[in-house]
Amino acid sequence: MKILLVGGKGTIGKKVKERLELNHQVIIAGKNSGDITFNLEESISIKKLFDTIGQVDAIVSIAGEAKWDRFENLTEDDYYIGIRSKLMGQVNLVRIGKDYLSKGGSITLTSGILADEPEFMTTSAAMVNGAIHSFVKAVTLELDTIRVNVVCADVVEDSFEKYKIFFPGHTPLPMNKIVNGYIKCIEGKIRGEIVRIKE
Repeated sequence: MKILLVGGKGTIGKKVKERLELNHQVIIAGKNSGDITFNLEESISIKKLFDTIGQVDAIVSIAGEAKWDRFENLTEDDYYIGIRSKLMGQVNLVRIGKDYLSKGGSITLTSGILADEPEFMTTSAAMVNGAIHSFVKAVTLELDTIRVNVVCADVVEDSFEKYKIFFPGHTPLPMNKIVNGYIKCIEGKIRGEIVRIKE
């Protein structure tokens, strides 16, 4: 398959890329690096990305950011960081990318454990992750020829030191287990699923 991987240079993205490249052609797209650069927060940039690479068999998004802080400190603009990037960025990958996807192709998005198990100072991130879940379940009802799923994983081993303060009591997951969740979405036949990966 010809696969577009958005965020293929990140902690999880690098491992997903390594696995996919064993059997597929992988094109890496990112904000500052990759085979092609683009801005996830701008529809025009997303459209240009697909015009450049042409038709693909699968789209995988492991990208997007959100503001982490105490609720009392979060401003309206802070919330829009996650809304514009992780939420609408991925929504627009589906909205625009579906027209460049081969019949029967798939789109795999990324959320996170905070959608189900919020932690202290994660209000904005949890809100965005939960919205992605609702989007995937709803949009699946209207897309007959393509599959849309989302991977929702707990904190991973490779980034646990950086984020452990936000995830007390969580057991970090091995990267291989996370990667398998993406492979299930890409190479399997599921649709409209929230693929939850926990201990």
